[in-house]
Amino acid sequence: MSAEPIRIMLVDDHAVVRAGFRRLLDQEPGIRVVAEADSGERAYLLYLEHTPDVMVLDLSMPGVSGFETIRRITERQADAKILVFSMHEDASLAVRAIQLGARGYVTKSNAPEVLATAVGAVAAGKLFLSDDVAKSIAILKLSGDDNPVTALGAREFEIFRLLVTGRPAAEIARILNLSAKTVANYHTLIKQKLHTASDVELVLLALRHNLL
Repeated sequence: MSAEPIRIMLVDDHAVVRAGFRRLLDQEPGIRVVAEADSGERAYLLYLEHTPDVMVLDLSMPGVSGFETIRRITERQADAKILVFSMHEDASLAVRAIQLGARGYVTKSNAPEVLATAVGAVAAGKLFLSDDVAKSIAILKLSGDDNPVTALGAREFEIFRLLVTGRPAAEIARILNLSAKTVANYHTLIKQKLHTASDVELVLLALRHNLL
């Protein structure tokens, strides 16, 4: 009797990109795509509905980002198996995703078969990093270049990410289901933690560390 296929959920805000991933993964006999989502909000709801074996998730989406999606899902289900599949190979982003609960990180510049290998590894309970990401993390650790954003907690990082894209406090509050006052308090705390005096300095810091 053959093993059950790995049930996959794809999350990316671009329909064409999702279609390409789906074609790629559908060619693998041991993998079956059971759901797709185009936003973090939709991903959370569909994850609870389908409980896939592995979620393949992009980080850069409008509204709720991949980071916040990881946080919400792992807060609800600690053993969720989430594989980040992103265009960003910056080590600090990969480390942040793993800290939040992702079980793997693969960049979109890798050969297609790397994604399929990563899905299998994450489904089996292993941590998987594509070679380029693993190298970036090793260089970061060896150089001692501590990204100041690692000082931020999960919710602080998400608010920071939205602030530096120019989102007003009211919109951030709506996206994250927080009060405007709470967002304002976080805003002040983030500037203190990152030793910045203004939003312009926050944006410059984000650019310097490839977070924009």
